[in-house]
Amino acid sequence: MDSRYKTSTCMPIGASNPFPSCSSSPMSESEAEVASQLIASQPESEDNIPESSSQPRTNDNNNWTGRNQYQNRPKIGDESVHQALLEYHRRNITNKLTISELLKADYGIILSASSVTRHKKYWNITASQVTTAKMAELDKRQLVFDEMSKDPNAKRGPKTVKENIARVAGVHLTRDFIEATMRDQHPEGFANREPTAKKIHRSALVCVGPHQEWSGDGHDKLTGIGFPIWAVRDVWSGKWLGIWVVPNNRLKDTIAYLYLKLVYEYGGIPVQTTTDCGSELVMVYGFANALREAFAGDIPVEQVAAHRFLQSIHNITIERGWLRLRLEWGDNVKIFWDAGNTVYNAAIPEHYNLARWLWSKLIQSELDDLRDKFNNHRSRKDRGKWLPSGLSPNVAFSLHEKYGAVSGLLPVDREIIGRLMEDIGGEELVRFVSVAYAAKAQQVFNGELGAPQMTMQNVWHIFQDMLPHM
Repeated sequence: MDSRYKTSTCMPIGASNPFPSCSSSPMSESEAEVASQLIASQPESEDNIPESSSQPRTNDNNNWTGRNQYQNRPKIGDESVHQALLEYHRRNITNKLTISELLKADYGIILSASSVTRHKKYWNITASQVTTAKMAELDKRQLVFDEMSKDPNAKRGPKTVKENIARVAGVHLTRDFIEATMRDQHPEGFANREPTAKKIHRSALVCVGPHQEWSGDGHDKLTGIGFPIWAVRDVWSGKWLGIWVVPNNRLKDTIAYLYLKLVYEYGGIPVQTTTDCGSELVMVYGFANALREAFAGDIPVEQVAAHRFLQSIHNITIERGWLRLRLEWGDNVKIFWDAGNTVYNAAIPEHYNLARWLWSKLIQSELDDLRDKFNNHRSRKDRGKWLPSGLSPNVAFSLHEKYGAVSGLLPVDREIIGRLMEDIGGEELVRFVSVAYAAKAQQVFNGELGAPQMTMQNVWHIFQDMLPHM
């Protein structure tokens, strides 16, 4: 067995039984057939990487090969570099060394840290101090006000607002300016903001790299209005790999489809998946074991389980993320939903279908935006933490080798995964309305309304404008 997988199980240090009061459900007859089909399929063999030839050193020159590592670097004004720098700026990544490493890892662009500075200066990509000093006062304050209007519960602090402005507008303002503006506009928010740390005792997690373990779970706080959520996080980096709004997060076919969708996206499976003990996870358990046996049979499931069931309070990575999602976003969604009480009647089919179509699109768009925000949030440095800290999940995920981590992604055949997704129901499993209704609604949205940008603030206005045409 490959030694890099022997310590891949990610669990709290000091935890006793990793399967408390949970028993893994046996695979059904259909799931056993899927496993048999997969076991019979042969994965493609990986090409051997040829050893690089070495040349003996002939002198003490530091550059004894005579090669200039920066000779092919992009020139000042290169548009591809410009777009990459804007994206990192939006993601709140400002350290020139980190940007230099990410350019190489993400785009294959070789730029030294000093060259990064020169390119940013050419494109006038400035840090928060310079931007705050030069930007018009009204424009700066309006950016803060726009973010505050999205948070009627006033649960977002200055740091979160700062990150949101950078991510949405691509503008970096100082935290001091943002806090002063927020205090001036809504001082009660600081007094009433509750702590976001009402948790069980924390324990350290141990994991050796990205894709060693995926942590999945459902979020039911919006189920009352008809929009439950399911999500998966990478344990080592903390990156949210997927957050989806679905018609029902208690159906095993739906959850299995989302799992396979993620496998298809990354082209592989993790060494291990962990979830709670819900009955809707039985098919995920079956697929995880079948895919492991088919594509990574050299890693015995007896030594490292392909899927592990935990009680919710011990499924730490994903459970810790739900609180922040609820406080920063979920509670606000309910307020905006309730704002439509005077125009929406769920007992009227025309109302019900249109609301399902509009709100499912809006919530998924918001979740995609939220996932982007969470994955680019730089956490505080925690020297007592075994996993990466002091950097964003996206940076840790892309530069995992820099932090001594080993990717555990086990390659699979995407064609097989695609067929399995269709076999269990395909996209139909996550639709809120019929294909025909969705097509008509989209036509009205585009043709009659001109495809306006939909937000929590205007969704019920759009509902009223579309209703007569449906």
